[in-house]
Amino acid sequence: MIDAIVIGGGVSGLATAYGLMRNGRRVLLLERQYRTGGNVFSERIGDFLMEHGPSSMNASVPAATTLERELGIDTLRSPLGPEVRYRYLPRAGRLHSIATHPLGFLLSGYLTPGARLRLLAELLVPAKKDASEESVADFCRRRFGREFADAVIDPLLGGLRAARAGEASMQACFPALVAMEQKYGSIIRAIVAKRLAHGTMPAQRLYSWEEGVETLPRALAARLGTVIRVGMPVRRIRAVPGGYRVEAGLAAQTVRARAVIVATQPHVAAELIDHLDPDAAAAAAGIDAPPLAVVFTGYRRRQIAHPLTGLGYLAPERERRALLGALFCSTMFSGRASTGHVALAAYIGGARAPDLARAAPADLVDVTRREFRELLGVTGPPVVSRVRQWARGLPQYRMGHQGRIEALLAGEQRHPGLFLTGNYFSGPSVAACIAQAVETTSRIDRYLSRPGHVCGAEGGPRASSAVIG
Repeated sequence: MIDAIVIGGGVSGLATAYGLMRNGRRVLLLERQYRTGGNVFSERIGDFLMEHGPSSMNASVPAATTLERELGIDTLRSPLGPEVRYRYLPRAGRLHSIATHPLGFLLSGYLTPGARLRLLAELLVPAKKDASEESVADFCRRRFGREFADAVIDPLLGGLRAARAGEASMQACFPALVAMEQKYGSIIRAIVAKRLAHGTMPAQRLYSWEEGVETLPRALAARLGTVIRVGMPVRRIRAVPGGYRVEAGLAAQTVRARAVIVATQPHVAAELIDHLDPDAAAAAAGIDAPPLAVVFTGYRRRQIAHPLTGLGYLAPERERRALLGALFCSTMFSGRASTGHVALAAYIGGARAPDLARAAPADLVDVTRREFRELLGVTGPPVVSRVRQWARGLPQYRMGHQGRIEALLAGEQRHPGLFLTGNYFSGPSVAACIAQAVETTSRIDRYLSRPGHVCGAEGGPRASSAVIG
């Protein structure tokens, strides 16, 4: 019997397995695919670099930057490009530029004068007194006014989470803003306080690596080595005296461990724990992840009239655009396109248009080209195009999400030694997954350190190189 089995080789599972191994635990990681990394996938297409999944990291998450230094990949960082000076939002058929500095929305013509005055009036809006759950749309309309909520917050949520503001839970998606309202009485007052404390704006905290975000899971996999078993779908988890028995692989081979960590997508987690805890399984199954498509295109720079001086653009739902938005990949980071060329990535589907994300790849390229022609002044076909369709995209933190998470954590309490982690707990970003994995690792360590639990077969710290059998 080993200390822990981690099921799932995405960033969450890799980071959890690495943390346990580093702490001297005997670990085995089982991944049903033949590669690790999950939806973090960076691919070189000639001189272009496509991100099939996440495209950047957030330097404001200490757990992520600490892990980066431990893995020795901090020297491979690719900082945000100097041309990222604006954010873009479409209105009435054209893109409006908004400077990234704090007064950008007040100085831009994107919002009407009335909306800008209403935004400033947020300082006078009283804080909500009760703790009842609000949607993102309701919270932001209450505090900032309808126009700012619909024209700015709605596209932001669509870009970050492929979600709809009227369906998403504010408490689950942006708990920090809810806390700001309670502490300062105003979001603007809280942001000013942060700026005075030498805080930085979100766009200034983004970075990647020279060969893309997959640099991180590749480094984790290299450290884990023989701890990882790929091509090993888990068939069943059974509780046994002293721990759990996991059946995996085509021949239903078994291995026993004191703890099992399910680090999969929520629908897979629901299937794995259904016979152990139907209530927790129902909570996991209730977390939807609608399909999402990524359309990567490369153009000659002269084919595009737009200056591309920003991260990209996000589209409000009221504009009825086919795309959730697009990233200007080669503006964001160097090495994303060959000399004289640019790289753009479009995002389609999510909660807004799940059926469109399932369309034929050629149709998705056509949809993207039409929108780029209208908003960016693109002429002619791309020199390279590639489509990635994710059958399940980002988890939706809809109303009641916190209750579902509480039900999952209660399941852990009912079944000591069973743990869950993933992008449906505290945020879908890579950095948030790492922070969640670190917190999960601490809970697992505390459990394994209880009287009666021994570290390693002979009590010594070591990683597992055991063969399933």
